[in-house]
Amino acid sequence: MGAFGIEGMKVLVTASTKGIGFGISKVLLENGVNVVINGRTQENVSASLEKLGRLGAGKVYGIAADITKREEAVRLVKEASQALGGLDSLVYVTGPPKPGKFSELSFQDWEAGVDLLIKSALVLAKESITYLEKSERPSMVFLTSVAVKEPIPNIALSNVLRISIHGLVKTLSRELAAKGIRVNAVLPGHIETERAIQLALDRAQREGKSLDDVLRETAREIPLGRLGKPEEIGYAVAFLISPFASYITGTFLPVDGGILRSL
Repeated sequence: MGAFGIEGMKVLVTASTKGIGFGISKVLLENGVNVVINGRTQENVSASLEKLGRLGAGKVYGIAADITKREEAVRLVKEASQALGGLDSLVYVTGPPKPGKFSELSFQDWEAGVDLLIKSALVLAKESITYLEKSERPSMVFLTSVAVKEPIPNIALSNVLRISIHGLVKTLSRELAAKGIRVNAVLPGHIETERAIQLALDRAQREGKSLDDVLRETAREIPLGRLGKPEEIGYAVAFLISPFASYITGTFLPVDGGILRSL
């Protein structure tokens, strides 16, 4: 048994051609998990497959699908299960919503945010249950953000909409417990991704600072003194889908370097 005891598991990781989703997939593959990665375009999926395929421990497959569109999300779950020969875990990640303050966002921005951050999770979860019921070690892990506990300036969409996923996690964890399906969430803090750079650039422009200055200020706000790495989110996910977390369901795990001040 490897470090996490997850060798041979069959896992779908959505929005995983870059950033946190890519880091999660990398860790799972290194630990012998068979993974389906997903992105909106075949170009991104193919490029990520080339990188991840070199790891060699687990098998990796890729499916292009826009999870904000119901029919594509349904197809993704079906094709992922076919490619893997079943499904043991759904790891739900999304691309980032548009940054901005509440006063700056249009109703169209909110509708797009609902499609991205809420509707996609509902469809993927509902479609996955049929396959997870057949697994001997089924689970779901939803990636949200520390913003659901302490709102972050200039990302109103995340602050407001991701909270719904916590309601979904608590609801599913109770409804699916009798079927042995565990459901948890991971709350990333400031992680080294393209999204983090995008937000830092936006803040730098608003405050008339350099990107490096903003990144240094952000790191100083974190008790551990640095941004996290996508792979560190991957380790948390690997634990939550593993047998070592067999009595954990309905929980929300911050991976944030200690930045959350709330209990």
